[in-house]
Amino acid sequence: MVFSSLVFVSIFLPVTLLASWALRPVWAKNALLLAASLLFYAYGEPVYVFLMIGSAFMNYLWARLIERYRQQARIMLALSVVMNLGILGVYKYAGFLVELWNGCTGTAVPVPRLALPIGISFFTFQAMSYVFDVYRREVASQKNFVHILLYISFFPQLIAGPIVKYHDIDRELAERHQTLNGTAEGFRRFIFGLAKKVLIANIMGAAADACFGAGTLQVNAAVAWIGAASYMLQIYFDFSGYSDMAIGLGWMFGFHFKENFRHPYTAVSVRDFWKRWHISLSGWFKEYLYIPLGGNRKGRVRTCINKFIVFLCTGIWHGANVTFLFWGAYHGFFLMLEEYLPFFKRERKSWGRCVSHIYALMVVLIGFVFFRADTMGQGLFWVREMFTGFHFEPEAMRLCLSLLTPLNITVFAAGIAACLPFGERFREKKAAMVFSWAVSPLLLFLCMLSLAGGTYNPFIYFRF
Repeated sequence: MVFSSLVFVSIFLPVTLLASWALRPVWAKNALLLAASLLFYAYGEPVYVFLMIGSAFMNYLWARLIERYRQQARIMLALSVVMNLGILGVYKYAGFLVELWNGCTGTAVPVPRLALPIGISFFTFQAMSYVFDVYRREVASQKNFVHILLYISFFPQLIAGPIVKYHDIDRELAERHQTLNGTAEGFRRFIFGLAKKVLIANIMGAAADACFGAGTLQVNAAVAWIGAASYMLQIYFDFSGYSDMAIGLGWMFGFHFKENFRHPYTAVSVRDFWKRWHISLSGWFKEYLYIPLGGNRKGRVRTCINKFIVFLCTGIWHGANVTFLFWGAYHGFFLMLEEYLPFFKRERKSWGRCVSHIYALMVVLIGFVFFRADTMGQGLFWVREMFTGFHFEPEAMRLCLSLLTPLNITVFAAGIAACLPFGERFREKKAAMVFSWAVSPLLLFLCMLSLAGGTYNPFIYFRF
C-alpha cells in the first residue's frame, strides 16, 4: 500500500485515525497502530511481513542480551550487525554479487532471483539503530516487544523513511498526546506532501522516463538535459513528498519525526547538499559509522578516508548495481576534494556563492544521471550527450518537442519555485497559515482527481 493511493487516503487512513481517537490508553493506541502497520505492510508484502517481524524479534533479543551481559556486549553487537547485514545482503545483494562473480571468473553459478522485500533497507537500519543505542547506553533495552515491533513497523516511516533513530522516539512510544491541533497540522502537511508527489513528481517522472527510455537516435543535448533536470525534480519531490506525508502522519498520531530535507538544491557545496538531503540517512551513517571510524578527529587524510567509506556505503545502501556504487564513490570524491580546497572553507561574497551554487547543482545533477541510469554505459552516454550532443535528428527533435508541453513547462517552473527557500519567511506570517489552509482542499481535490484518473504513480525509494 502506498500513501498516494485511493485505498490509503479514502479508507485506511480515516479508519485508523478515527479508531486511534476512540482509544484513550497509550497501550491500546499502540496495539491498534501495530495491527494497522502490519496490515499496511502485508497489503503489498503478505509473505515478507514475517521477515520484518522476525528481524524485529531478533534485534529485540540482541538488545536484551547486550544489556544483560555487558562484558560480552561488543561481541554480541558484532554478531547482531553481521546477522542484520546478512539478511539485507541475501535479499538485496546476492544476485548482484553472483553476477559480478560470474563476470569476473567466467563461471556460471546460478543467480538467485529473490524478490526484494519493500523497505528492507529502512527497517533494517532502524532495527540496528535500536541495538546500537542500547549498546552505547543511550537507552535501556525495551522489555515490551510490542514497542520494538511498533518502532520498526510503524507505517508512516516503514517503507521509505525517514529513518527514525530509536533514541529519538522511545519516549513517545510509552507516553504521547494526540491533539486536535497536531492532527490538523499533520493532515495539512500530509496534503502538501501528497501534492508534491502526485502533482509534481509524477509529471516530471513521466518526462524523465520518456527521455531515459528513448533509443540512442532520439537523444541529443536537449533531450539529455530535459531528462536529467526532470529526474532531478522527480526524485526530490517524490522523496521529500513522501517524507512530508510521513511526518504529517506522525503528527496525526502524536509522534514527532525529524525533518528529512532542507531545500537541498540551494546547497553551495556537496557537503552542504548532504546536510540538506535525506538527512535521516546521512545522520544515521554519521552517528553509527563515521564517528566510530574516527570522524574528523584523526587528521585530514583519515577524515577523507572516513568520508569516502561512508559514501561508498551510502551508494551500496541504495541498491545492488554498479551505478549506485559509482554514485556513492562520486559524492565521496567531491567531499574529499572539498576538504582540501580552501574556497569551500571560507565565507564567500555573493558572486562566490553563485559560483559555488552552480558547482553544487552540476555535481548533483550529473550524479543523479548515474543514479537513474540502468547501466554505467547509459550514464556515460547520457553525460556525453549533455555536453556534446549538438545534433538534430528528426527523432530527437520530435521527442524534445513532445516533452515541451504547457503542462510539463508549468510543472517544471512550479517545481523550481518550490525548491527555493523564499517561502520560509512567508510561512512565519499569519497570512501564510490562512493561505495554506485555504489551498489545502484544492490540492487534495486535484490529487484525488489525478489518482482516480491515472495509473502512473511510482515511488522511487520503495525499491530501497
